Amino acid sequence: MQIRISEAIVLRHIDYGEADRIVSLLTLDQGLLKGFARGARKSRKRFGPALEPFAQVRVTWKDGGRGDLVSLQEAELVDLRTGLRGELTSLALAAYGCELIEEFSSAGEVHEEMFLLLRAFLDALQQGEGLSECRSLFELRLLNLVGYIPHLLHCSACGGGLPEDDICFAAEQGGPLCRACEGDGRGLRVSQLTLGSLSRCLRGPLEQFAGVRFGVRTRQEAEDLLHQALRTCLHRPLKTAVFLDRVWPFHETGKGL
Repeated sequence: MQIRISEAIVLRHIDYGEADRIVSLLTLDQGLLKGFARGARKSRKRFGPALEPFAQVRVTWKDGGRGDLVSLQEAELVDLRTGLRGELTSLALAAYGCELIEEFSSAGEVHEEMFLLLRAFLDALQQGEGLSECRSLFELRLLNLVGYIPHLLHCSACGGGLPEDDICFAAEQGGPLCRACEGDGRGLRVSQLTLGSLSRCLRGPLEQFAGVRFGVRTRQEAEDLLHQALRTCLHRPLKTAVFLDRVWPFHETGKGL
């Protein structure tokens, strides 16, 4: 069997039996990888803490064995990202981001930009600042990478211009609508400033999170807009989103549940 090595990020794991572990990873050059780590919970030499979620590792594996699972041989820890584990909202966001990545990934499909985006997102969460912007930037860029980005600067129905303010955004119709196309106007109301800010963020570097800040209105409208956009393209509700929704109201105040 061919031995392979790649840089990877641990997305999640499931304990199996008394000592084994089934692990989902996003690799830099092989895409989504699911592997069986025999004795992972007891082997300090081959795995240690390297298979914890959000960890950056160099993983060695070989194909074959248990169906679609590869056989994980060892994992060298590069960065455990201890900094994001001490703050509840950062931890919830990291789990949510990893589940989103797994939902949009297919085994064997290499997507280097997706790996770079997740790596930068998790690194940004360690800083613990601007969490709203980190979340919105991650969601926005991921939607763009997988081809589900809504229109932002023109009417998604007719291609025409948009009103100066109070724009109707309808995710199920592909984005904002002009006055003539909005119908009963029951969509989300957003400002042109919000749409422009999101569009500019897409033109910026994929891995830039530091220094990006939105005003109060733009922050809230961006969250609502991206929530709608994701809901239209996800095949199932995300388990981590339920927990994130519980802790999210407290991230501005710093208070616990």
